[in-house]
Amino acid sequence: MITDQQGNVLSGATIESAEIYGEAVEAFNIYRGDPVGALDRAIEVDPEFAMVHILKAHLFGLATEPAATKEAKAIVTKVKTLRLSEREASHVAALDMLLAGQWTGAAEALDRHNAIYPHDIVALQSGHLMDFYRASARNLRDRIARVLPKWSADLPGYSILLGMHSFGLEETGDYARAEDAGRRAVDLQPLDCWAHHSVAHVMEMQGRSEDGIGWMIAREPHWSGDDNFFKVHNWWHRSLYHLDLGQVDEIFALYDGPIRQDRSTVVLDMVDASALLWRLHLCGHEVGDRWNELATIWDSHADGCTYPFNDWHAVMAYLGADRYADVERIIGAYRNGCGGSETAQWGHQTAVPLVEGFAAFWRGDYETAAYRLHGARFIANAFGGSHAQRDIIDWTLAEAAIRGGLTSLGEALANERLALKPHSPVNRSFLMRTGANVSPGRKSA
Repeated sequence: MITDQQGNVLSGATIESAEIYGEAVEAFNIYRGDPVGALDRAIEVDPEFAMVHILKAHLFGLATEPAATKEAKAIVTKVKTLRLSEREASHVAALDMLLAGQWTGAAEALDRHNAIYPHDIVALQSGHLMDFYRASARNLRDRIARVLPKWSADLPGYSILLGMHSFGLEETGDYARAEDAGRRAVDLQPLDCWAHHSVAHVMEMQGRSEDGIGWMIAREPHWSGDDNFFKVHNWWHRSLYHLDLGQVDEIFALYDGPIRQDRSTVVLDMVDASALLWRLHLCGHEVGDRWNELATIWDSHADGCTYPFNDWHAVMAYLGADRYADVERIIGAYRNGCGGSETAQWGHQTAVPLVEGFAAFWRGDYETAAYRLHGARFIANAFGGSHAQRDIIDWTLAEAAIRGGLTSLGEALANERLALKPHSPVNRSFLMRTGANVSPGRKSA
């Protein structure tokens, strides 16, 4: 009987294919290397090996890209022709829901799955990412907390769980425990990008910009390699620290260098690029032709259906490139709905007011922008990324209130932000400018 490194039985595997599968799982765990390439090699060795197909479907399904979702559906169709154990069939049931746009249903299915199979690290990590994409801070923490007592330090993958738990603790505001768990995780596995980025999140949320830059520089060899899927996101985190300190030259150098020099078509990288350019715009800096390059790449991803969080970031680029017809295309798609899925609900209820709010801000209609964004910002249990990523909503809202002369709202929002990050120069500037109707000075890159 062939098992994985955590002792789960692998249907259809041989010793050779199981070893290759283990390489793919480890690459997935640390977001480094080529897990899909390893899975394809395992499939060549053993085409009937169920978990290689299942993991590949997870990877494509979690990519939040239209073409990848289509490929994941084809893989699941193939998997259903194979001999499956109850554990493997449980994976397929969760994947069916995920690929139908029912993210919460899929995440809850993997909750139940891991209650039975607490050592199934693929299910744990996939479920953790589903929690991330649906912005379920509590379950980012508790999914891992429920199984940690079943693990020990001598079980392969233990450090990966510590890193995931760290991120859940950070997203629920337990910063001291989050930083401790994240540091322990990278001590055990220095290449764990998720744990590294969890500590970066802690420093971002606490306004520890100097510490954050030091953390990124000291560990740069571990997260910046060419084979690192998470490298652009970590460069983005470093850019946020520089932005809070007003070090704009460093940000443009990072954007034109490691963030966009390869013109990545990976949607995670494009989200980071859009968000960084928009923040620079909020600070009054001209970004030149960078919007056009990014908007063109977004065309193959922004379909108004697959994942609203991505489409909203595509809209930032479309606005920057003066492509208003594409903004209306996205709004129209979500107003009309894309089936009865959960993602369609996210689009209609949250993406539409977000897009409308950002579009109003770009047009200079700050009162409308403030009205639309004030309600849309409360999406903590709806969809989309981390607190650090969603902060762009509150930042844009505060800027709209200030520029629109909404003095009371601007002051209230500035006080709200300063309560969380009292030493942030950006937050201090909000309070200073409130009532003066002052916009940041326009500067060229």
